[in-house]
Amino acid sequence: MRNLLTTQNQNCYREVIEKEAYTRMAWKIKYGDDYPLSFPSRSPKVPQAPKISTPKIVLPPVVKPPEIKKEVAAEAVEQTLKAAPLMRPVSPRIKETLYQGFSKEGNGRHLYLRRRAQKGPEERFDFPLLSSWEYGWRLGDYDRDYRCPPNGRSGIVRSTFYARNGIFHFPSPTDQLG
Repeated sequence: MRNLLTTQNQNCYREVIEKEAYTRMAWKIKYGDDYPLSFPSRSPKVPQAPKISTPKIVLPPVVKPPEIKKEVAAEAVEQTLKAAPLMRPVSPRIKETLYQGFSKEGNGRHLYLRRRAQKGPEERFDFPLLSSWEYGWRLGDYDRDYRCPPNGRSGIVRSTFYARNGIFHFPSPTDQLG
C-alpha cells in the first residue's frame, strides 16, 4: 500500500489527468461545431474556449471503382454455390431425427446437431474449407501403428537419471551411468 502513494505515482497520475483534459479540449475545439451537445445542460453557462484557427486539410477526391450490376453478381454467386456444394448432403437417417421430437427433450434439432457433430470434418466436407483444417486433413489414411523402438534408451534414462524416492538421490553401488 505504501508504494501506491509515492510522489512519482502522484505526478504520473497528475500528468495523465492533464493529458486527458488537454485531449478533450483539443477535440472539442476541432469538432465541437460538427457534434453539438444533444441535451443542453441546466447548469450555468461556462465560457467558451477561444477558437484556434487550424489549417484545413484538403484530401484528394475518392475514386470509386466501376460498379458491377448487382443482379449479375448475385446470379454468379448463386451459380457457383449450386455448382460446388460446400458440405456433403446429410444421410436420410440422420435427417429424419431433425423432425422427430423437441430439442428441449433432447430430440429433434438437438439430437440432429449432436449426431452431425459426431462425424469429423473429413466425412462432412469434400475439401478443407479453412487453412487450419489442412494440417490434419486425411490423417486417418496413415497407419496408426505406434510401438516402442526396439533399441530405445528410455528405460536406461529412467533408472539412472531420475531419483527413485524423494528429492535426494544416493546412488547405490550397482547404479552405472552408461
